[in-house]
Amino acid sequence: QVQLVESGGGLVQAGGSLRLSCAATGRTFTSYAMGWFRQAPGKEREFVAFINWSGGNTYYASSVKGRFTISRDNAKNTVYLQMNSLKPEDTAVYYCAKRPMGLQGVAIMKSEYDGWGKGTQVTVSS
Repeated sequence: QVQLVESGGGLVQAGGSLRLSCAATGRTFTSYAMGWFRQAPGKEREFVAFINWSGGNTYYASSVKGRFTISRDNAKNTVYLQMNSLKPEDTAVYYCAKRPMGLQGVAIMKSEYDGWGKGTQVTVSS
């Protein structure tokens, strides 16, 4: 059973940066493609970014493309989300998620992921 734990959230001013981390337990981390999602108050959880097992294939929501970067360090069982030029509308709880073992295609739907962390709060002040 893989567990995911996010960290790195906090309060930042508009235009600032944060780096989120998602640490995974287990020895099969490289078998999983990973994603980041976010959920603002009163809104649906939405896709943010995807990365395949090697880091060679990434995909972003249009709202964050060019500002956010997803990456992974398989030796550390960790996925990162570097967030630059933050905007107040980026305020949300950010979740990392894993795809089922072996499925490496780009996935933007919540239903395509089978494991979730508990989230980390990101608040961007104007």
